[in-house]
Amino acid sequence: MLVLSRKEHDKLILPTLNISIEVVRIQGNTVRLGIDAPSDVPILRHEIADLKSIDFAPDEFTSQQQVASLTKAIRNRTDSCANALNLLHEHLDGDIAAQSLIVDVFNELRALEQDSKSTLDESTDSARLPHALLIDRDPNEGRLLASYLRLNGFEVTTAEGRDDALDFLSLHSCPDFVLLDILNSQEPNAEFLAQLRGPTGREKLKLFAFSDAEPAGVDRWFPRPIDAERLVRELTAAIAA
Repeated sequence: MLVLSRKEHDKLILPTLNISIEVVRIQGNTVRLGIDAPSDVPILRHEIADLKSIDFAPDEFTSQQQVASLTKAIRNRTDSCANALNLLHEHLDGDIAAQSLIVDVFNELRALEQDSKSTLDESTDSARLPHALLIDRDPNEGRLLASYLRLNGFEVTTAEGRDDALDFLSLHSCPDFVLLDILNSQEPNAEFLAQLRGPTGREKLKLFAFSDAEPAGVDRWFPRPIDAERLVRELTAAIAA
């Protein structure tokens, strides 16, 4: 075991795994960590290691991740073909016609790789899915709502509490919406809403709240129980606007 002392905002890097760990905040006896890892690397608290829930991880790959995976697969295949052609080229030393044909095939493979990359990049830009951060203290209800939103064309990241949500926002690009589930008619305090819209770049972040009574300081309010169809219509209209 490696034991290290770190201060706030210090990082640990695991370069071979493409993982970095940052000390986000130290408060009393609690240390909050931000972990940046590839999408296919699960990260679990030890106390829930036997469960399947993973903080901040959508159940499905995002469109960008799918395109990146496909691009990598195409590149690996073309590289393998190029290596095979190179070996064949060496074995056919002296056969000018055969070597010329191999060069032509090699050039076609490179052109295919470039064309596929350009097409995939364009499709990613045009097919970007709107992203919502769902702050829900009821994991079961949160999973159901997140699944419904994904079926309707949204990317959803779930956070179980305020601290988890703020940590996610501090480490990732700004989502299109924050969906805030307020239990027991508790209004979100102004400080928390200000933290959500926090640093430069999140001032226009749209906050949608679910609660028994309309809270102050949010863009839109939805009474409980949540009408998921209406929520999707409102989110879609907000995107169009």
